[in-house]
Amino acid sequence: MVRVVEGIVGLLELVGESLGPSSWVEVTQEMVDAFAAATGDHQWIHVDVERAQAGPFGGPIAHGYLTLSLIPRFLPELIEARGFSMGVNYGCERVRFPTPVPVGRRVRAGMVVDEVTEVAGGAQFRATITIELEEAAKPACVAVVLLRRYL
Repeated sequence: MVRVVEGIVGLLELVGESLGPSSWVEVTQEMVDAFAAATGDHQWIHVDVERAQAGPFGGPIAHGYLTLSLIPRFLPELIEARGFSMGVNYGCERVRFPTPVPVGRRVRAGMVVDEVTEVAGGAQFRATITIELEEAAKPACVAVVLLRRYL
């Protein structure tokens, strides 16, 4: 369920809270192929289904950066920060991919707001986002991200 907050004060109240999880999203071969086309990363473990079935993962896997790129898809299900005119991704402090995501499997995200600071014209929050792979012991991605919201 999305957590709705109002303005900078609302963001500050989230520090230390866990939000989510989001709904599940299936990672399809079409998504992987489109990501490969957009990035130029056509490594066979992602796009050559037949070869990948004989490879180390038993089938094609999503690009790690594809998994990371799903964060903007998950965020609206985790947090709605009202009272701001826009938001931007400011960067990542740390990203890890503990478990590969096989094509056809589902992922979802949860978030912990680690810190909120005021910046000129708005607020920046640092959050740890964990992308969980369904029925896996370890997450698919853990990213510490910086997000800004401007008034």
